Amino acid sequence: MGVLIKGKWSTDVDEIKNGAYERKPTSFRNQISATPGARFEAEPGRYHLYVSLACPWASRTLMVRKLKKLEDIISVTVVHPDMLENGWTFGNKPEPINGFLFLHQLYVAAMPDYSGHVTVPVLWDRKTGTIVNNESADIIRMMNSEFTPYSNMAFNLYPTLLKGKIDSLNEVLYLVNNGVYRAGFAKSQIAYENAVWGVFNTLDILEDRLSRHRYLMGSEFTEADVRLFTTGVRFDLVYYGHFKCNIKRWDDYPNLANWLRDIYQMPGIAETVDMDEIKQHYYFSQRWVNPTGIVPCGPLIDLKAAHDRNRFQ
Repeated sequence: MGVLIKGKWSTDVDEIKNGAYERKPTSFRNQISATPGARFEAEPGRYHLYVSLACPWASRTLMVRKLKKLEDIISVTVVHPDMLENGWTFGNKPEPINGFLFLHQLYVAAMPDYSGHVTVPVLWDRKTGTIVNNESADIIRMMNSEFTPYSNMAFNLYPTLLKGKIDSLNEVLYLVNNGVYRAGFAKSQIAYENAVWGVFNTLDILEDRLSRHRYLMGSEFTEADVRLFTTGVRFDLVYYGHFKCNIKRWDDYPNLANWLRDIYQMPGIAETVDMDEIKQHYYFSQRWVNPTGIVPCGPLIDLKAAHDRNRFQ
């Protein structure tokens, strides 16, 4: 964890209130638009994405970039998995767009007096030299809708007729997406227990939902599946042990487990998942949770195993 205060990096500021973790809102919320002449017009080669392979929020954007076949339209840089005294870094080699070594330099370049948390993903505009957006929910929707002439139209992750239902379900999914962090970062017993039971009560609901449908919204794969997948693929790897979300494993839920394998095996999705980097970041970097920094050898997870989701037609 860390924050910029008047241009200086500090590791002393966290997001804990009364023992409970509270995620801060993101700071950059500009929108890319397909409208000609828009300030941030959708153009090939103009935008650059900064992500971590360890971060579930950033991995959402990698998934959608892959599904929409925007790899040649939006370039990408991956930060180093270790996040220590300087926050997210680019390792020993400067990133290719601005030559920075630290992600927080990108924030200052966009806003010289920026004070706040430095997070991934970051969508950067090469043309104006600024951050467009650092909110994953916004970025995946822009990728889905604003790059139509350049993207894969086989996937519409936020179809008009389902928007209201997806929005409602996303609020439920957030109880899992953010709940694992609330459990893992809690500094009081009551805060931890409230968070962890919130996670598993929600997983019970989702398990039942997926007993009736192939995907969360029925027969159609949507952004709701993307949002849950990036948490699910990390659950048994790190959230079960590292974050003490150990009432059940993800793999103990038959429908959730098969749904996870189904999506992992979609063309291109496995390329967005790096299990080694996921474990390396969480266990080695989050020393306030794992003081020794020891990265466990297991668990061994086979997401290429057969699944039963084809039973839904």
